[in-house]
Amino acid sequence: MRKVFLFLAVLYNSILLSQTVLTSYPLDLKRVRENDQILNFENNSTHEVFVFVLSQGNFTILKYNSALFLNDQFTGPATYFNDRSLMGYSFSEDGNPTLYWFSEEAKNIIIVKYYFESKTSKALKFEYPNATHPIVTQYQKDNTFNFLTQHKTEPKLILYVFKNGIVEEKILDFSPFTFMNKKTQPQTFNQILAENPIEKMEPGEYNPLSMTISKTKMYLLSDRILLTLDQNLQRTQLFDINLNNLEIKEKNFVQPVAKKAPRTANSYYHENKLYQINANEEELSFDIKDLDSQQVLKSIAVAKNDTILFKNSPLLIQRDNYSPKELKNTAKFLQHLSGLDMGISVFKNKKNLFITIGGISKTTNQSFEGFYYPDIETKTVFFESIWDKKLGFTTERQQPLAIDKIYLFMDKHKEMALESIMKFKDYSILGYFDTTTKQYMMLKFTDGYN
Repeated sequence: MRKVFLFLAVLYNSILLSQTVLTSYPLDLKRVRENDQILNFENNSTHEVFVFVLSQGNFTILKYNSALFLNDQFTGPATYFNDRSLMGYSFSEDGNPTLYWFSEEAKNIIIVKYYFESKTSKALKFEYPNATHPIVTQYQKDNTFNFLTQHKTEPKLILYVFKNGIVEEKILDFSPFTFMNKKTQPQTFNQILAENPIEKMEPGEYNPLSMTISKTKMYLLSDRILLTLDQNLQRTQLFDINLNNLEIKEKNFVQPVAKKAPRTANSYYHENKLYQINANEEELSFDIKDLDSQQVLKSIAVAKNDTILFKNSPLLIQRDNYSPKELKNTAKFLQHLSGLDMGISVFKNKKNLFITIGGISKTTNQSFEGFYYPDIETKTVFFESIWDKKLGFTTERQQPLAIDKIYLFMDKHKEMALESIMKFKDYSILGYFDTTTKQYMMLKFTDGYN
């Protein structure tokens, strides 16, 4: 994912890479091994921060208070973790963390709760029907751990919610609904997901184009999940899933109407609004609709001979990891965009909306002497736009987000290993092991210029 952010970061040649060292801790890691892991995470109720370090057959958990002062730690042998990867975490009402370890080979999950008071742990094994329910995604929400699976033969998603040592199974049944492919031909729910796997959008964070070009996106709300399907160029099919009573409501949002049929289209949900966009070689069409009423709040059409008045950056094209280059005009931009997987991303800070519009090429197979090899060369075109919260255009200067600065910092510091990023209060924390100083570091990054 790093290079996706880099093409944003290279725009900010004047970024001062100043950052605040929040805390450091000496770690006796002789060398970083393949199975070593470090994860930092927050208890959303107490705002304590935990750092979990797994290395050389042992684990260490560092516990920081909300001011990021170390106030407890827990060390022991890594008894349960052989050949397992850390899926996620949750917190019990007593404030102690629970970690979830998945085995691809065993197809089960080891659940380990750590008791800081007694410096002991307790492990359980969770078996689920992995043969028929492959995992789609996993996430933490309100101190619970959740993972979503898909039924292989039935149009169902199964959500498992872990809280306070109890797991709840929630079956999301899509059998009452009908689905169509790109050519408006009938297709099953499972066929749609096989061709367009679900991509989970990170709530409250900037989701890059590499994620938002997905045709099937999942958004986490308070007691709901929104699932949007954009494989059909004519509409966005949206499912509003109530996690309390498991009721699923369908809404269909017609794509903006253009003079010529679109070649690429997508949507993005943000704060009860659906942002829909499509393009061909002649025109870019963009609508913003209220989720409840489906009323059009703003509609924009840009022809190839027009100037895109709401852009706050040049029209840019980037190939692989090379620096972006500016495209001369809208026609050139649309010519490239219409052949790519299109996406739009919307992110809000305290003042403005930051909108990214663009597309990324698909991976294709190249033939050489009878063998096929994936062509991993990528092409990306995009531009940035800054709006006020009333959906008005601005002429503000583009400023880097904290995540842009983090990835630029990571690219310049080769001594870093086992990196993890977390959102905390109104800033972001980069945690990593410094292979030179043998310390675990946590650095603070904020949006905007320093």
